[in-house]
Amino acid sequence: MKLNDCHNFHDFRKLAKRRLPSPIFNYIDGAAEDETTYARNTASFEQCDLVPNVLRGTEKIDQSVEVMGQKLEMPIYCSPTALQRVFHHEGENAVAAAASKYGTLFGVSSLGTASLSDIRKQYHGPQCFQFYFHKDRGLNQSMLESAKNADVDVLMLTVDTITGGKRERDLRTGFSIPFKLTLSGLVQFIIKPNWGLNYITHPKFGFPQLDQFVDMSSGSVSVGKYFTDMLDPTMTWNDVEKIVQFWNGQFCLKGIMSVSDAKRAVDIGCTGIVVSNHGGRQLDGSRSSFDQLAEIVDAVGNDIDVIMDSGIQRGSHVLKALSLGAKAVGGGRFYLYALAAAGQAGVERALEIMRTDIERDMRLVGAKKISELSVDNLRFR
Repeated sequence: MKLNDCHNFHDFRKLAKRRLPSPIFNYIDGAAEDETTYARNTASFEQCDLVPNVLRGTEKIDQSVEVMGQKLEMPIYCSPTALQRVFHHEGENAVAAAASKYGTLFGVSSLGTASLSDIRKQYHGPQCFQFYFHKDRGLNQSMLESAKNADVDVLMLTVDTITGGKRERDLRTGFSIPFKLTLSGLVQFIIKPNWGLNYITHPKFGFPQLDQFVDMSSGSVSVGKYFTDMLDPTMTWNDVEKIVQFWNGQFCLKGIMSVSDAKRAVDIGCTGIVVSNHGGRQLDGSRSSFDQLAEIVDAVGNDIDVIMDSGIQRGSHVLKALSLGAKAVGGGRFYLYALAAAGQAGVERALEIMRTDIERDMRLVGAKKISELSVDNLRFR
């Protein structure tokens, strides 16, 4: 199977599974506990049908959106994710280059493997910095000041990770950074030698946003343990309000799932929220983002930019979320599988497939521009 054989999310997933050692693939592919929320995130879209209108003169399609002050040429963006150079040596640079080419937003994570400031200097498309609130307040201040000095467009504070979800696939394989694998996990690296060769022939990666404050060289740490040990469970709305005031710009809370929290985000001055359950990787048994979207849009959609992520696999999923009132949608796995499969070329192909699918589906639905989509386009079973 080659990159040109990939025509959808599932094809990229198959190619990534073929190329990655099992512990790394399962880190991307897995979720918390029984993975019921992970499965529900996508299944929820299948309980909603698009109702097309015809004869609307849809020769020219404009799928651009404006969200949190950023003009995006397509309504899906590349959500910031950790450890990208583990999946492919090009890592964040590949994603930044591809997203900039397609005119959409991308983000660098606090657990990113490339420097936020270096990425910002090289790529000039809309960018966000995904921020984790650590117990070390000096680290928090350092990262905020670095992001502000880099002139990042949007600060995105993730608020659903005050403790790590139980990601059982990682526990079985021993996936951690640096690698400290179980015997079965180690065998999987041995039988995928091409990944190992690629890994040792390219420069070692670190965590530039954390390196001055967190020493990860002395032992292995799973991402779940990182969340539990290093992030601050005492974080409150008062802490967030202070960050909003310091940032004094486009500020987004990622991980909002209740109407009361959405209203509180408006009250403290946030300009955006992401309705998200972290791709099912935190609280298993929580509601899907798409199922929760409508009531949050109804409550605060006129006061703040509402975005959603978790479960997006196809252009039709994007249109359903936009029809419910989301200003844009984020995706992680949809481009991570492609990154793992083929680096920048893979991410570009994933974005191109999304772009053409959204355009085709807009024609078939009868919408020339995103603002013509509405709940009237939908019926729930």
